[in-house]
Amino acid sequence: MVEKVLQLKCHCNQYPWGKQGSDSLAATLCSKTPGTDFKIEEDKPYAEMWMGTYPELPSYVLETGEDLQDVLDRNSNDLIGWDVIQKFKHTKIPFLPKVLSIAKALPLQLHPNKTLAARLHDKNPDQFTDPNHKPEIALALGDFEAFCGFKPLKDIEALLQLAPLQQFLSPIKKPEFDDQSLKHVVRGMLEASADTIAKVNEELLKLPKSDFGKDAYVPDLIPRLSKQYDQTDNGTVVALITMNYMQLKAGDSIYIPADGIHAYLSGNIIECMARSNNVLNTGFCPRADRDSVDMFCNTLTFTPHEAKEAILQPKKFERGKQGKTKEYAPPLSEFSMLATELGDGETETLGALGGPAIMLVAKGEGTMKGDGKEYKLSEGFIYFVGQGVEMEYKATKGLQIFTAFIE
Repeated sequence: MVEKVLQLKCHCNQYPWGKQGSDSLAATLCSKTPGTDFKIEEDKPYAEMWMGTYPELPSYVLETGEDLQDVLDRNSNDLIGWDVIQKFKHTKIPFLPKVLSIAKALPLQLHPNKTLAARLHDKNPDQFTDPNHKPEIALALGDFEAFCGFKPLKDIEALLQLAPLQQFLSPIKKPEFDDQSLKHVVRGMLEASADTIAKVNEELLKLPKSDFGKDAYVPDLIPRLSKQYDQTDNGTVVALITMNYMQLKAGDSIYIPADGIHAYLSGNIIECMARSNNVLNTGFCPRADRDSVDMFCNTLTFTPHEAKEAILQPKKFERGKQGKTKEYAPPLSEFSMLATELGDGETETLGALGGPAIMLVAKGEGTMKGDGKEYKLSEGFIYFVGQGVEMEYKATKGLQIFTAFIE
């Protein structure tokens, strides 16, 4: 009889944009699983804790040390379920949840769609490690700043009338500023020389705040971004002039479609994406690390086109029997995310899911009953839960649980 609930040990990677040492929630949660071999070094930045079976940073079964994927391959029908296997034609978990701890802007990026991802993977498998797309959601655990998608066209056009920015407008006058005009502007900004970008930032800072209209945050963020990456980084102008700057609170979520431009700026988030690690970067990173501007601009999609379109509103999860669970369901087939919040002494029962799930305890203490056994829940504990298992939670000290699943 295969065990359907497995406690996992996970690992945290180090990117320069991660938070330092114990300030990183990703690293702190990662270090709290008992028996794990992950230790925090205070002088290192920790960016992302990954949970799942992606080969770059896979999860292991805590009790046996086995790679979770090996266990799934042996018991795929019991743990993943026939329907999910048929849907995706493999026995891997089709989503990749992470905890991100962000101290400074991530690279200005997009994730290629399935067609381009397959082509890039064939051509350069070392850089593009799978043929899949990577739409994703980001769920804020506290204050979270992000650049996400493009502003409404009329707002971008208004900013481009500012003297330092007029050089990015097309010399060919069109009756209206449309998505193709915007593509021309973004390309021009990304191809601009280091000197041009530095001068644009300098000139923008000389303008009165009132010139920026409702985007009065622009002159406040130029020095901050310039300090993080350099005042010659093309990402600063692209992000501040063309993209939505979003300030989110705990529980707010955004959805990034495949080919959607974005750059997270600060905060702790739960991120979940389709099973992929493909990315095209063109700013907020050294010039040598940037991908082709041509490829980036040809891949760009123009959704969302205002901040509110990016927001993914939660809804009540109908199988949460005590009503303590919300569901974040992006418009894709690979996953949804559940957020369960319990006060001291409260309980919640989640009806069985039709596919595999990975759950993380972000806060608190308590117990979970599932598959005929009781399991301890504590901050940083991570469990794989196989399909068809009803889960009963009881909080001894306020619990916050996030569960990514597919069915």
